[in-house]
Amino acid sequence: MKYGIYILGLGAVLFMSACNGTKKQNKHIADSLAIREKYAESPVLDAKTAIGHMEVEKGLEVQLVAAEPLVTVPVAMTFDEKGRMWVVEMTGYMPDTSGTGEDIPNGKVVILEDTDKDGVADSRKVFLDSLVLPRAVCLVENGLLLAEPPRLWFVEINDDKPGKRTLVDDKYTEGGNVEHQPNGLLRAMDNWIYNAKSDKRYRKVGNKWLKEDTHFRGQWGLSQDNYGRLFYNNNSENLLGDYFPPGLGAHNPQQRNVAGYNEKIVPDNHVYPIRATTGVNRGYMKGILDDSLRLREMTAACSPLVYRGQLLGKTYDNNVFVAEPSGNLVKRNIIQDSGYIVKGQQADHKREFLASDDERFRPVSLYDAPDGALYVVDMYRGIIQHKTYLTPYLKNEIKSRNLTNPLNCGRIYRVVPAHTKVSPVIVENDPAKLLASLDHPNGWIRDKAQQMIVDHHYTALIPALRERLHRTDAVNGLMHALWTLEGLGVLDFTDLQLLLQQKNPYLQAQALAALPSVIAETNGKQISSALTGLGQNVFLAPYIALLLPVLPAQEAASMQLELIKRYANDRYVADAIISNAAGKEGVLQQLIKTWNPDTSQVISKRLALVLKDIESHRNEKMTAGLQKHYPRGTILFKTVCQTCHGADGNGIQSLAPPLNQSGVVTGDKHRLISIVLYGLTGPVEVGGKLYKAPEISGDMPGIGSNDEFSDKDIAEVLNFIRNCWNNQSSVVTEKDIQDVRKQYKGRQKSFTIEELGK
Repeated sequence: MKYGIYILGLGAVLFMSACNGTKKQNKHIADSLAIREKYAESPVLDAKTAIGHMEVEKGLEVQLVAAEPLVTVPVAMTFDEKGRMWVVEMTGYMPDTSGTGEDIPNGKVVILEDTDKDGVADSRKVFLDSLVLPRAVCLVENGLLLAEPPRLWFVEINDDKPGKRTLVDDKYTEGGNVEHQPNGLLRAMDNWIYNAKSDKRYRKVGNKWLKEDTHFRGQWGLSQDNYGRLFYNNNSENLLGDYFPPGLGAHNPQQRNVAGYNEKIVPDNHVYPIRATTGVNRGYMKGILDDSLRLREMTAACSPLVYRGQLLGKTYDNNVFVAEPSGNLVKRNIIQDSGYIVKGQQADHKREFLASDDERFRPVSLYDAPDGALYVVDMYRGIIQHKTYLTPYLKNEIKSRNLTNPLNCGRIYRVVPAHTKVSPVIVENDPAKLLASLDHPNGWIRDKAQQMIVDHHYTALIPALRERLHRTDAVNGLMHALWTLEGLGVLDFTDLQLLLQQKNPYLQAQALAALPSVIAETNGKQISSALTGLGQNVFLAPYIALLLPVLPAQEAASMQLELIKRYANDRYVADAIISNAAGKEGVLQQLIKTWNPDTSQVISKRLALVLKDIESHRNEKMTAGLQKHYPRGTILFKTVCQTCHGADGNGIQSLAPPLNQSGVVTGDKHRLISIVLYGLTGPVEVGGKLYKAPEISGDMPGIGSNDEFSDKDIAEVLNFIRNCWNNQSSVVTEKDIQDVRKQYKGRQKSFTIEELGK
């Protein structure tokens, strides 16, 4: 009897639990419906009203600088020495959910000016028009560098009108789509121009443009700190960056990544919107939105900015701000140095630096400025997801709230201390004043002063610039003086010796970063002698290792062996040494084995990975035949696949795993088709290694709903990747694609690898 009572009691508990669970589920559904009802409409707000829908950190305020019709669809900009804004208008971006008319030449570069000095732009000049999806600009000497895919142009400026146009690079962008093409054009402290989503850098020397390889970085936008180190990210990563100078360590094409570059600076990707954000591309997936239907983690992170403007106050100095247009917000991160390692964390784990409850607020670019404020470029539109990855779910969200129109809005805001009136700041083209400005507290002013001295070839300042190398109490001005001399082409080793003798390791590091610019056959041995012993300094050791390729062979070999003996288990020194061994990896391996046959050392392990890749590449099939056989598949690969998985199929750090030698690619074709049509979320194993977030983005969107690609196109691209590089597998047919579509008809949710079977 007691047993029967127990069973009855247990049944009652289970029944009550089930009822409670049902009640909770029903309440969640009801709450979700209520939230959706609250945000059922997305009205277009005028710019001033839109500010009232923003929340910014206490003690600050948002001010309007420009709005439509003065500016439309802004995506990037730069300031000139007169305080004017040169703004890129990407008018053709996604006119509708199909991207109809994206190739129409309606983009512009415009000059906005505040002529009456009231803090609001009131003048607009069209500098260039009839452009197709322009994406970045940079002022250099007497002209404007312009990124208009696939080309990079230099356009001379004649009284605010375009003059001679010079083609700098006809392959600035190769493949990719609007979301995944090079951009940024950041003129860095080292006088080179760097890009996001690119492994190339550019520089104008006389009448010649130079183009060099560098580390692959980021996706949209990049920034530099006071030491000239670069910071960037991708859509799902808060902040990535470099520990070491941007011009070093990119010598070995067989090395997938070099430690100290493309490092995770802030691994926390959580966001805190102040409105429901159902209009994100995978909002239907579990875990993307929280119980209040707000985005949990970044999905459109872009344009990190190291704030160096000083106007906001010391609390914000050298903070890194990140735009997140899908969440309608701007995040603030705090970074710190620990030796040469840079790490950081979010400034607040409950709220954002700037957020809006207006769904059309789309901050896509952030900038320092002459006036010291923080500038926010707001595309102000409904659609920001490109058609390549647009899901049926998001199409319905766009339709339900009429987010397609209008297409002609756009705003530029600035964040300043509350009740602060800001006027344009002019940097006078006066050599003496430019020299003094190298010490200015505003990093933008320091950068511009350096650039103007270089651009105008003010060689009369050389003695004064050299004198500043002695002023170790003014570190920022000293570093800019150093790189100004380098930009003028007059820096010599005597200048660097002054800094190498300092006790400040950051100054010593700047001298080492500039060393490739001064070394020659006549001074190579002298420089090597001066560097002897610096490798014993833990802070400087990676720099010495990164510099070995520019030193005389005999001296470099001696230093290399000493570094190996001392730092065999230091991944930064190890990778630096490997980066120098392009074409001589086997020789390096033998050298290491001769010194110490222990293969468990870090340098041995990391070199073994590179050698494995080299052996793999030796067995690769030529892709020319595949490209000819699968022309549409090749286009689709370059447009969609290689942007995350790499042109060589070996994956891209922080983005996606390899396609080359991947069982997911070469295995069951129906599983692969399912992934490509509907997407993949969660961990995936390739080559015995488990790839998962945050090492990769964690989500791959499907392209099955993209009308631009036919089933024949998709079959071609799958055949391409299944038989390219070291892959070899069976043929995928158009019917195979159709069969999988029928099997999963109506599905929107991405697959996990477990669902499809390993």
